[in-house]
Amino acid sequence: MTIQAGDRIPDGKLKVMGKDGPANVEAKELLGQGRVVLFSVPGAFTPTCDAKHLPGFLERAGEFRGKGVARIVCLAVNDVFVMNAWGRHSGVGDAIVMAADGNGDYTRALGLELDARGFGMGLRGQRFALVIEDGVVRQVRVEAPGEFKVSSAEHVLGQLA
Repeated sequence: MTIQAGDRIPDGKLKVMGKDGPANVEAKELLGQGRVVLFSVPGAFTPTCDAKHLPGFLERAGEFRGKGVARIVCLAVNDVFVMNAWGRHSGVGDAIVMAADGNGDYTRALGLELDARGFGMGLRGQRFALVIEDGVVRQVRVEAPGEFKVSSAEHVLGQLA
């Protein structure tokens, strides 16, 4: 079942690149404190993700902070090394946490998986954005296939009070 507004975020683990290499992080630690925007892309370095989705959140990170967002997290069903390389390549620094869901377990727990085998990409995550406050999902923005509108930084920012 797909996560809905009002649901608590599910338990699970993600990977981030720490100072000493890959590190497991509990989803509740990463997403469960304060106001967090989690956005998901089907794949690091893929055209829309690399040219629009990640750059939009990076360019507007300060505006998100101004609206009380403590953390912006980019999620993809990629390994932690790819997510780290994409973050470095894009210059995200500390503005965005690049979180890897290598096997797609957390994405499945959210009910937002995507079968991209027809494109040679295997099982991935849908393009979406969640606004989470203290572990409770307040907004769910899932894109229709092939779309890039409701999960964009501009749209999510415009929906924040």
